[in-house]
Amino acid sequence: MATDIKKLIADSIATKQLVLENQELLAAIENTANACIEAFKNDKKVLFCGNGGSAADAQHISAELSGRFYTDRPPLYSEALHVNSSYMTAVANDYSYDVVYSRMVEACGRKGDVLVGITTSGNSKNIIAAMEMAKKQGMITVGMTGKSGGKMNDCCDIMLRVPSTDTPRIQESHILIGHIICQLIEETIFPK
Repeated sequence: MATDIKKLIADSIATKQLVLENQELLAAIENTANACIEAFKNDKKVLFCGNGGSAADAQHISAELSGRFYTDRPPLYSEALHVNSSYMTAVANDYSYDVVYSRMVEACGRKGDVLVGITTSGNSKNIIAAMEMAKKQGMITVGMTGKSGGKMNDCCDIMLRVPSTDTPRIQESHILIGHIICQLIEETIFPK
């Protein structure tokens, strides 16, 4: 069992090493942070969406921005789109689960806002629909996916493709990337 645990940790480290060596991904992380900084400086917001573990990641990263990351500072307008369970269940029931995020983006997304869609496959229908609506609203779209990027490649301004096909390793790297983005935002907008 100890060998299995060590292998799983080594696999996680190996994926993060691939992230570290991927210049395109590192540039995309910086571009994402800059897009969010620009949005916040212009009194805009950063929204997140995902399903399952990716929804948890969306909520986690959003909370780091709207609450705090390292320092006590004013809150930034950021929200995960799934936190209203009454809305989610009503729209899923009355319309379709495929539109739960796109309808919320239509309601609250504005030109200059940022939408970050998190899906390890890059093919989640409701995330893609949200990205398409965000583009119509004039929002900046960011996809956080696995290696291929899936259908998200066609509807995002910025792609954060973790170089892996292993869902848990991708999700671990999504949180790492999310934390990096939060730190870059916080240090730029609220310098010490």
